[in-house]
Amino acid sequence: MSMQSRLGFEEAADRLTEWAPQSWSVSPDWQATLDEFLRSDDGQRLGSFVSERLLAGATIYPPRPLRALEFTPLSRVRVVIVGQDPYHGPGQAEGLAFSVAPGVRIPPSLRNIFRELGQTPVNGSLVHWAQRGVLLLNTCLTVEDGRPASHANRGWEAFTDAVLARVARVASPCVYLLWGAHAQSKAAAILQVSTAHSRDVLVLQANHPSPLSASRPPQPFLGCRHFDQARRWLAARGCDDPFG
Repeated sequence: MSMQSRLGFEEAADRLTEWAPQSWSVSPDWQATLDEFLRSDDGQRLGSFVSERLLAGATIYPPRPLRALEFTPLSRVRVVIVGQDPYHGPGQAEGLAFSVAPGVRIPPSLRNIFRELGQTPVNGSLVHWAQRGVLLLNTCLTVEDGRPASHANRGWEAFTDAVLARVARVASPCVYLLWGAHAQSKAAAILQVSTAHSRDVLVLQANHPSPLSASRPPQPFLGCRHFDQARRWLAARGCDDPFG
């Protein structure tokens, strides 16, 4: 009997109901990275924490925390967009940084992303980006309802740092879009690893797309033309448009 059945957790499509990472689908070329993390002290600590919070009745999002690694195989990564933690409202988070499911109101940061891209979206889902090689990776992969950053520094960062290091070792050509100080804190490690492995990379940095910072100096997000730069750079290397 699963933990979910033993503890009587409510079935809900929009939330996590048990800590069961081995049952969460990931692309085969991510499996070794996941397995190594789950065996680590950080992985064990995270599993205990999430299980305890579920037992205490916490509502945790999203239902599939590893969805970025499900839709975007390592072998297909051409762009990495680094987020912080999932949306913390009901039905918002779907396991991809910045993305929301069809039918969910588009959050302000995502609206600014579409504005910079020059698109009028039908909905806020970025699944098609993920399927075209855009790794939409939050550095923390779970959050509690109404409590932003509630699962920060509980172990997820060790895993997502390992994911970023794996991409930096393998993916070439690859564009890294780092928006805001949190994402930009990953730049040095990405450049160090990718350079050591002679990978062809482009790292672009700007403010976070949040309305609070999108138009502010020193690097306004609106007008940064990151999508145009990424498209041209990848096209020059024979890659398809990942944002098409």
